[in-house]
Amino acid sequence: MSADEGARRPEEITVTDAVSAPDAEGRPRRATRRFPLFTRDTARPEGSGRAAPSNATAARQWPILAVLFLVGLGLLLTALDVFRYGTLLIGAGLLTGAVLRWLLPGVGMLAVRSRFTDIVTYGALGLVIVLLAMMAQPEPWLEIPFLKDTLHFTVSG
Repeated sequence: MSADEGARRPEEITVTDAVSAPDAEGRPRRATRRFPLFTRDTARPEGSGRAAPSNATAARQWPILAVLFLVGLGLLLTALDVFRYGTLLIGAGLLTGAVLRWLLPGVGMLAVRSRFTDIVTYGALGLVIVLLAMMAQPEPWLEIPFLKDTLHFTVSG
């Protein structure tokens, strides 16, 4: 067997595109001659398929739009020098994302990781932002006595 017979020409090598969504039988809808950019053996995200299928409309993505609206409004208020209310709204937006991820079976692009990881991430970040907004100076709404003692001990120590 010669070297030409044993080697395939590049035109004959067809690689299925790992990025394209599968059809009903689980095969990718199209094939490409380029090498896939992503591995095919990783677990698909919750809900399978693409995060936003081609027929997805903005109406089906209302959970992420609601969270983005609240966070965007909070950023606008913060930029307009209404710092405390703006940061409270940002934290409330993230907490809303955690609640929506917990309650709704399908949240579109709000689902980034597993349900548990999303809830913990959105909830923890939202809670920390809300607490920091409430403790912001001047005239904090929330005072935690041991934090002042801890700061005094570490700085003057």
